Formats: sequence, structure tokens, C-alpha cells
Amino acid sequence: MRHFNESAVITQCLRNKVINMYGDSTVRQWFDSFHLFPEMKEINLHSPKNVGPFMAVDTTHNILLKYRCHGPPIRFSTVLSSELRYVFNELDGLSGGPNTVVVLSIWAHFSTFPVEVYIRRLRHIRRALLRLLGRAPETLVVIRSANLQALDAEVSLYNSDWYSLQLDTVLKAMFRGMDVLMVDAWEMSLAHHLPHALHPPRAIVQNMIDMLLSYVCPVTKSRTK
Repeated sequence: MRHFNESAVITQCLRNKVINMYGDSTVRQWFDSFHLFPEMKEINLHSPKNVGPFMAVDTTHNILLKYRCHGPPIRFSTVLSSELRYVFNELDGLSGGPNTVVVLSIWAHFSTFPVEVYIRRLRHIRRALLRLLGRAPETLVVIRSANLQALDAEVSLYNSDWYSLQLDTVLKAMFRGMDVLMVDAWEMSLAHHLPHALHPPRAIVQNMIDMLLSYVCPVTKSRTK
């Protein structure tokens, strides 16, 4: 894992890339962090605040950043039916390739549903990823795991870190053996001294983004004779 502390370094890493983010608000945090860079301009699509879709572009370096919420179950107040898109359908619409990055985070809205619902959704996504990697094996796929939450007296009535951990175990088992990479948000939030939160503090999010960018731009070791 490398640290990407300067916007110029991040821009160079993402040059000519299309980053497609799908999932809940925990990955929307990543989108919000990326589009704050000076040359990244968000395009106003007049989308609902929490739902999207959202898009940002850096025309100088040919970078396109997109976010879309996953389909039901979701816990947003108002969503247009035309914007209820399932991740596996969106993946089937991607051409993929060496300049395509896919980021998935699907867990938070399933924490109040039976695990069978979650398994069924992940199966569809797994099949779509297999199709995507079959037609474009150089596509980079990164999956963000669940993280711990702040569980006050009210939230504890319908949410549980114990249950989220079960979902996280299912997630990792479902994609084990596939050519995908994992950002282990559970371990990263558990190990940090900052308080647990559904939407982790900026320092933890930066660590996650550093891990993502380390996957996008790995360090190449030169061979010595």
C-alpha cells in the first residue's frame, strides 16, 4: 500500500481511466473525496442528493469518475423509479478494458434483511463480473467490504456489527478465487483509533482510497541480474 498525499500524484495515477463506482453511500464517500481535486469538475446531472447518478471529469488528464446507487433494497426517502438500477445490469453494459476500474460496495442497505437476500444479490453480481472479466480480463475490479458502525441505543434496535460481520463473511466467500481485489474496510475501521461510524472519518477513508489507488497503480519492481 502506497500513500497518495498529493493531488498531482493521484491525477497521474488515474490518467486515462474511467472509474465506475456502484453501491451504497459508503462508496459515495470515495466519489466525494475524488471530485474535490482541483482539476476534477463535477457535472450537475440534477440527480437526487443521496442517490445519484453522479459524474465528475478531468478533461486535461482524460479522467472520468461515475457513481450510481445499487437497486433495492435501499433506505432513501425519494428515488425515481427510472434510477433504480441493479448493479449486475450496469456491469453487463460495460465494455471494460485496461483503463476501466470498477468499484463495488454493497452491504449497508442489506443489514436489515435476511442473509438469503444478500446471497441472492451477490450471486447475480458475481455472474455479471465473470461475464465482464471474460470479455475484458484487464478490467480492474475492487470490492469494498463492510465497516463497523456507531451503535447508539436507537440504531442498535435495527442494526448490528455482529450481523454486518456475517454479511462481510458472505461477501468475501462469494468472490474468493475470482480476479478481483478487496479493500478490507472492516479491518481498516477496526484497527483505527477513531470512533466507529457508518460513514468513517476522513482519515480512514483516505486509507481506503490509498489502497484503491495502490491497486490501480501498483509499484513495479525492476529485476536485477
